Amino acid sequence: MPHWRFPAEWEPQAAILLAWPHAGTDWAQRLAQVETTYLALVGAITRFQPVLLCVAGEQVEQRARELLTQADADITAIRFIRIDYDDTWLRDSGPITLLDDSGAPRFLDFRFTGWGGKFEAGRDDALIAGLAERGVLRADAVQRVDFALEGGAIETDGRGTLLSTWRCLAERHGEDAREHVTTVLRDSLRQQRVLWLEHGYLEGDDTDAHIDTLARLAPDDAIVFQSCDDPADSHYAELGAMADEIAALRTDEGQPYRLFPLPWPQPVLDEGRRLAASYANFLIINGAVLMPAYGDPADERAAAVLANAFSDRQIIQVPCRPLIWQNGSLHCLTMQIPEGALADV
Repeated sequence: MPHWRFPAEWEPQAAILLAWPHAGTDWAQRLAQVETTYLALVGAITRFQPVLLCVAGEQVEQRARELLTQADADITAIRFIRIDYDDTWLRDSGPITLLDDSGAPRFLDFRFTGWGGKFEAGRDDALIAGLAERGVLRADAVQRVDFALEGGAIETDGRGTLLSTWRCLAERHGEDAREHVTTVLRDSLRQQRVLWLEHGYLEGDDTDAHIDTLARLAPDDAIVFQSCDDPADSHYAELGAMADEIAALRTDEGQPYRLFPLPWPQPVLDEGRRLAASYANFLIINGAVLMPAYGDPADERAAAVLANAFSDRQIIQVPCRPLIWQNGSLHCLTMQIPEGALADV
């Protein structure tokens, strides 16, 4: 029997999976603005590794090609995949990949419900099967899992520890006891233990407190997390309680984690609505960490924290104000595919 493992995000990657925004998505009202962020994001990734770019038809592909070419992105590092999708948050609808001892992949296809039925998600839930039909993923390596789960809801250290928020999983599985949910996560993701956070949320977040907006596992038993140092801010008490929980967590060897609190950006408002600006929603790629930047003085301090936590990688800031208008940031848009999981990459 093969031994399956859920690799950490900082392990070597074959590619990053994304979907290009277009007028048929929720980005329509501010498409030009979000395309600017996509150009910066895709351009940065292709400096280090390939990109698998989903496009909803020929016209969307042509526009993406033209814009990326004008922006001097490495087109040779991009594979365009024509496929339908409801939204572009592929962290949550894309495959969660396990590897066995030989490096062979298993692409887990959990049910995607539009974050608990908030949005139409039929095409997104079929995305992984569609990628297999197009030969992007090995069809015989895809495993459907009858359990609602988004990639943004979980963090792993690659050694059997999973980190998540109970607020999110309880919302998705309100009739299930925590013991049952924990067992499903452990068994399906091949984890030895699940660490639950009870606190932490961001105004403007419609994911019910995805862990990737709050706290991220990092190499050498570290946790990078979003802090709040403004007593007048509505997040102060909740994020303070989350920080206390994180400080109390222990590694599988019983030691405290090395902690890297991220600075708190000033509130970002859109027509009076608070947007979920978090520095924790960074993306780790081969040789770099891509960090969401919000045009805030705290951007540079956040980059310094990440440089300490990921001392072997470049820290590259990507402008993400346009993204948080739709309640997510750059990690939410992307899903990494581990090295060796794609036969042709």
